[in-house]
Amino acid sequence: MRIADVLRSKGSQVATIAPEQTVTELLGGLAQHNVGAMVVLGPDGIAGIVSERDVVRRLQERGAELLGVPVSEIMTTMVASCTPEDSVDQLSVVMTERRIRHVPVLDEGRLAGIVSIGDVVKVRMQELEKSRQQLEDYISQG
Repeated sequence: MRIADVLRSKGSQVATIAPEQTVTELLGGLAQHNVGAMVVLGPDGIAGIVSERDVVRRLQERGAELLGVPVSEIMTTMVASCTPEDSVDQLSVVMTERRIRHVPVLDEGRLAGIVSIGDVVKVRMQELEKSRQQLEDYISQG
């Protein structure tokens, strides 16, 4: 299955935030959109990605003052991305090797969606169910 297929079923909506917005605004956006990460968009495109995990780790280091700092201070700038043509299998390898849970999808340099580890697991579960059903059908035809 391709990433384009995943986006077709889940949609291409992506929660984004600007680098100068505060961590407090980030937390509000995460809660509002019920997501675990937001893509940070600057004037030249994707500047980074920031997740709940980034906030928790920095809160432990810096305390409550973190809430007023810009997202640019805590975001990950080396962002893994994929294209709609990539396979879910390829993406699952990248996510596992790099220990990441959210990957923006770029179509000719334009942000076209985001895929989470939950989306990858859902695809795997669907594939397993389809294989199980095919095996049952094969066995029952005897």
